[in-house]
Amino acid sequence: MPWGIDMETLRKLMPDSDNHVQDNLLENIKQLTGIGISLSAEKNTDRLLEKILISAQNLTHSDGGTLYLLNAEDKLTFEIMRTRSLGIALGGSTQSAVQLAPISLYDDQGNPNNKTIAAYAALTGEVINIKNAYSASNFNIQGTKDYDKKTGYHSKSFLTLPMKNHENQIIGVLQLINAIDMQTGDVIAFSAESQRLAESLASQAAVALTNHQLISDLRVLLERFIEVIAGAIDEKSPYTGGHCRRVPEIAMLLAKAVHNVDKGEFADLRFSDQELYELKIAALMHDCGKITTPIHVVDKATKLETIYDRIKLIETRFALLKRDAEIVFLQENMSSNDDQQKVLRLNYEKHLHALDEELEFLRTANIGSEFMSEEKQLHVKEIAKRRYRDINGEWQPLLTVEETYNLTIAKGTLTKEERHTINYHMQSTINMLEKLPFPKQLKNVPEIAGGHHERMDGKGYPLGLTKDQMSVQARIMGIADIFEALTAADRPYKKAMPVSQALNILGKMKLDSHIDPDLFDVFLHEKVYEDYARNFLSYEQIDDFDTENLPGFNSLN
Repeated sequence: MPWGIDMETLRKLMPDSDNHVQDNLLENIKQLTGIGISLSAEKNTDRLLEKILISAQNLTHSDGGTLYLLNAEDKLTFEIMRTRSLGIALGGSTQSAVQLAPISLYDDQGNPNNKTIAAYAALTGEVINIKNAYSASNFNIQGTKDYDKKTGYHSKSFLTLPMKNHENQIIGVLQLINAIDMQTGDVIAFSAESQRLAESLASQAAVALTNHQLISDLRVLLERFIEVIAGAIDEKSPYTGGHCRRVPEIAMLLAKAVHNVDKGEFADLRFSDQELYELKIAALMHDCGKITTPIHVVDKATKLETIYDRIKLIETRFALLKRDAEIVFLQENMSSNDDQQKVLRLNYEKHLHALDEELEFLRTANIGSEFMSEEKQLHVKEIAKRRYRDINGEWQPLLTVEETYNLTIAKGTLTKEERHTINYHMQSTINMLEKLPFPKQLKNVPEIAGGHHERMDGKGYPLGLTKDQMSVQARIMGIADIFEALTAADRPYKKAMPVSQALNILGKMKLDSHIDPDLFDVFLHEKVYEDYARNFLSYEQIDDFDTENLPGFNSLN
């Protein structure tokens, strides 16, 4: 027995009752308690509603029943309908919705709909027990009559109970139809005992529904709040717009592929709904720390960009160099003969051409690339030694020390210091998430979200974790983040890669112990990249290639 009280103890508490009454009462208590536990444990709304109605039918021995929920427009919507004798089962876990119009609590003039049984119960909060609906002149049962005529059914006894939440507000109506005499099979009126049982069940059901709705509302609120933050991070930079939205798509596709695969390292791994939801939330929040990253660093499209691209300053200096060269040429030309002038012009034009080549070289260096050789870095430093006269006639270096430092960045557009600033967003993400009081089922969000820049060999950041120190979900995040970044069309420092090139880079990362090798195998084998590409990549990026020729390819077989 629930609550730790056995049957004999309960009998002693009812000494004046005969054994039959005692047993019935005890059995009812046992049923109600079991139903309450079952309702509290149910997580799916449709199944919860279904359990409520079926439990009520079983307790009251009723043939039919309907469960309505009150919506924001003051209408009772048909959620579940069951008629055992007709074999009708609509709503709930079935694939067939109840195709009946909602019942309005008020007419167009705002008058209460007191003529419909379910509406009256919702409006007044009263339990309505009708022995014979066809004889109940105070209610309009035309809808019931039409239903009976259509189905050949005869609705007779009704027990209609309002369901109230903890604030005494009506949230729905439970209606039971045609109580059955278990001895004769005849339709009878609902007894006082059946009514008490149904009222108790309706009360439990209202609590379960309210709790379920509150949890659902909080979950929706959390998701919307997280989506707002993720959207704000994306909108902070026009160059990374959509990143926080697209990474969860890849992560969930890969997680479901891992869940479904029946071979390889993950053949026996199955994610629970809770674990998948936890991954989704972590994926949405994986870059929340970027909210603290300076926008000029996040958006640095070229090596010389700050508030503006300083290559324009360098172009101006080259123009000054050309001006000075022209002045010198004209001055020398005035005091030279024809032969000397030809030589002077030839040298002058060569000098201008050399300046143009150097400026173009700096423009190219400014764009950034996958790698800048030491030879090219030395060339930048040689150019930096040039001098020009500023507007005050003072000699100045053609490139400042800081400009030279930026233009000789070996890879990408960020300096070591700026890279550190960018990388700190991971530690910032972890710090922010660890301060949030996530419920138990989301306790791993900080670890999952904070691990997408770690490496399998421990050379990643911010914590230098190895593969064995990370959850599978965190390792999934690593692949999702990289693949999105490689194929994204909105990055300022590169063009959107075709799928084959992105997978080629991922394959090399697998061989370099950067990403989880087994997850990469699933990514290829289950063609996760195809599912993502169809919805998020341009037609030009989806190219033909043979996965077996990719670096790190390994058949799951």
